[in-house]
Amino acid sequence: MRIILFLAANFSILVVLSMSMRVLGIDDWLAQQGLAGQINGILVMALLIGFGGSFISLALSKTMAKHGMGVHVIEQPSNPTEQWLVETVARLAREAGIGMPEVGIFQNPHPNAFATGMNRNDALVAVSTGLLQHMNADEIEAVLGHEIGHIANGDMVTMALLQGVLNTFVIFFARIVGIFIDRVVFRQEEGIGMGYIIGSIVAELVLGILASIIAMWFSRWREFRADAAGAHLAGRHKMIAALRALMRDPEPEDLPGEFAAFGISGSRHGVLGRLLMSHPPLEERIARLEQMAA
Repeated sequence: MRIILFLAANFSILVVLSMSMRVLGIDDWLAQQGLAGQINGILVMALLIGFGGSFISLALSKTMAKHGMGVHVIEQPSNPTEQWLVETVARLAREAGIGMPEVGIFQNPHPNAFATGMNRNDALVAVSTGLLQHMNADEIEAVLGHEIGHIANGDMVTMALLQGVLNTFVIFFARIVGIFIDRVVFRQEEGIGMGYIIGSIVAELVLGILASIIAMWFSRWREFRADAAGAHLAGRHKMIAALRALMRDPEPEDLPGEFAAFGISGSRHGVLGRLLMSHPPLEERIARLEQMAA
């Protein structure tokens, strides 16, 4: 249902876009420029690239995590810690109503964890060696509950869908801007010139920043929901204690690449400040949990 709703929303947006272009007379202008037939092609290309890249990344996320981040998947527990991790994830997954995820450990001195996977019944939950070293059992259980919450909420698929929509609009509008600059400013009569190349590149950079702001806003909202899930599955006091434990890390850092938005913790400062933070400040997350009914 989540996928159907997002696809329906995307289709509705495209319909509104199409109607707006007609009402504003953009279609007529494009026709006069001999470009009306190219718009459908640009839109199809934007959809294919926008959604294709997003879903290929999601489909390969578990593989990239295992090989790119060196996640050691626990096939057969070799010590009490690994046994406890597998049993705890299994219990939390049952309570959340999802299939048993793979459980792994990756080398990182900072306390962190993430969940990824295209299917809520075939996901991966991984914790860092730093998290195992610096947190107690209750705090780790809450972190695992938080990650199980991400999986149960379908956050990975939802994020991919949102990113696909944003990618599509960035690609589409950047090329429309490039065509406009090429024809109107540079007076290019046929084919494409430097105006299109320069205009589309600059527009893609600007629109890309705006798209990132939207994506990071959604990521922060999603973290509050995962915290609530962790509090429900493991206990509110354990979830608060886990977040307080993360605050003890003097130099928190993001996970690499696309995994940054899925970690339990992120860096506390972004290039554009809060607008590009994948995670809300830990103080705000704790405050939200403290406001929940006991």
